Amino acid sequence: MSRSEAAPDPTGEPRPSVRGNGARAGRATTWAGRAAGGLAGGAVRVFLVVAALFWLLPTLGLLFSSLVSPTDLNDGGWWQVFGAPSRLTADNYERLLANDTITSSLLNTFAIAVPATLLVLALGAFAGYAFAWLEFPGRDWLFLAVVALLVVPVQVALIPVSELFGTIGLFETTAGVVLFHTAFGLPFAVFLLRNFFAEIPRELLEAARLDGAGELRLFTRVVLPLGGPAIASLGIFQFLWVWNDMLVALVFADSANAPITVALQQQVRQFGNNIDVLAPGAFLSMAVPLVVFFAFQRQFVTGVMAGAVK
Repeated sequence: MSRSEAAPDPTGEPRPSVRGNGARAGRATTWAGRAAGGLAGGAVRVFLVVAALFWLLPTLGLLFSSLVSPTDLNDGGWWQVFGAPSRLTADNYERLLANDTITSSLLNTFAIAVPATLLVLALGAFAGYAFAWLEFPGRDWLFLAVVALLVVPVQVALIPVSELFGTIGLFETTAGVVLFHTAFGLPFAVFLLRNFFAEIPRELLEAARLDGAGELRLFTRVVLPLGGPAIASLGIFQFLWVWNDMLVALVFADSANAPITVALQQQVRQFGNNIDVLAPGAFLSMAVPLVVFFAFQRQFVTGVMAGAVK
């Protein structure tokens, strides 16, 4: 008789199969584990959905406020659109586009954010490669000085830089705002890109040098493609920081080249109940960074994961 068969007990009754009981118990345990895992996973998903809705609630409120007339908004609030969707209108955005202050401030914001982001990416990439792979006197001390600049707050430099810009004629100009953002964005850019470029295998760079590649060709054909995720992540951070900035623009920009943040602040100060302009303007200023983030979301996640693995 094989071990799998049930042996009779002394009373003559066959004993239950041990293997069969174990299999049934294993299947029951597996089903129970799957059911518990499914319930736990479902609870986590529900919690994440609820948390996401609460997080998006201010954004949705701002969106609906921009699509409701000021009269309806004062009468019942933005949440009335769920009961009366017919009250949604695009008149507020038509008034926004007719407001020369808001439209010009949007163009000014692009004129500040795009050059400040591109300059930081270009200069940070060159400096990061130099600190990572080029040998020159005082390289480590210069890198330590760059890292030390990370702790310098923006507020400390406002007065001395204002005096400097006033002397050289850059105060209250778009170029002055761009240079200030570039200067304060470079330390983090150099620190981030240098650490990322330093993780590139040395053998890869030496093989390219053996093939006759110079430093510039090596930088553009090998280092930049490999550092694309880190550069994209840095570009997102820099663009969002410059786009949402108001302090630097209040100090260094005048009314003719003020960005959207300053323009909205001036609208609040002059017209406290100008909600038909403030709501769509605020949502539009928020929508542009969201579009930029979702457009480069894959590169951003790749850069973050690569940095985490390294």
